[in-house]
Amino acid sequence: MRGVLQLRFEFMRRMVFCTPWSHNVAHLHGYPENQLMARPPVLPGKRPDWLKIRVPAPEIVEEVAALMRGKSLVTVCEEARCPNLNECWGVHRTATFMLMGDTCTRHCGFCSVGKGKPGALDPGEPQRVAEAVASLALKFAVVTSVNRDDLPDGGAAHFAATIRWIHSLNEGCGVEVLIPDFRGDEDALTVVLAASPEVLNHNVETVPHLYKRVRPDADYGQSMTLLRRAANYRNASHLDLRTKSGIMVGLGETPEQVLELMKDWRDACVDIATLGQYLPPTASHLPLQRYVEPAEFDMYRRKGQEMGFQRVESGPLVRSSYHAKESLEPVTA
Repeated sequence: MRGVLQLRFEFMRRMVFCTPWSHNVAHLHGYPENQLMARPPVLPGKRPDWLKIRVPAPEIVEEVAALMRGKSLVTVCEEARCPNLNECWGVHRTATFMLMGDTCTRHCGFCSVGKGKPGALDPGEPQRVAEAVASLALKFAVVTSVNRDDLPDGGAAHFAATIRWIHSLNEGCGVEVLIPDFRGDEDALTVVLAASPEVLNHNVETVPHLYKRVRPDADYGQSMTLLRRAANYRNASHLDLRTKSGIMVGLGETPEQVLELMKDWRDACVDIATLGQYLPPTASHLPLQRYVEPAEFDMYRRKGQEMGFQRVESGPLVRSSYHAKESLEPVTA
């Protein structure tokens, strides 16, 4: 199954499709590691022809899976069975690691990460992530986490330690951090920025009027303030830092609302934008309202370039860390 396969329900019963912000981790729900979670169709009929994936080469998957098991680490790519895994691992040599456990303190309607009271932080995790990056010879690493509102700094120091360990053990390796909002704590954000990541990413996830339904524990203005603060810190410190944010589409937003959000991003000096198709991880999550056609994604890309973004990744299969390394390369029209 190496070829490009059309995403139909019959195929999805055998393999979990990764949404950009949902992590279908079987063991979080009591499934054996070798048992895949089934996903129902999100709208009647077959999925559109443009939703296709390239199934990861088994040898590439096993290489990373074995290393993760050996170091007690989690990659979002592997656990969520991301459709871009083959391209990211095999071609671009990038991977996305998830820090601070597998239990989140938030209750977002689109995400299947376990909810509840998280365990204690593992102080050895930052070093092990850096060692895994070295073992895989990654040129670029993306680090994200569950929300940890139970911690005084929201996990900022843990992020910072991971960035420093990766840079220390992997000369020339870039690091993108996809961070939570730290409940608006500017000091926590500064701790992460002081560790000098190459890319600071914080997803706003959806348009403002859908926040109560999609992100009930978050605040749109607070997220935009975080992005603006990161850009201000970059400018004041003369850092070579890109700021980045992403959303899902297909939750009930209109194109006009998406374009307004993109203007808000530019007002906050966001450099890189990602827009991808929302697909519910299970039938109990927020329902899909529509499949967004490729032409609309192309429109968002064109409009974003006109607005002055350094880079816009917009397409049905675009995920938050898709083409992450390219974020540091010269922009092409």
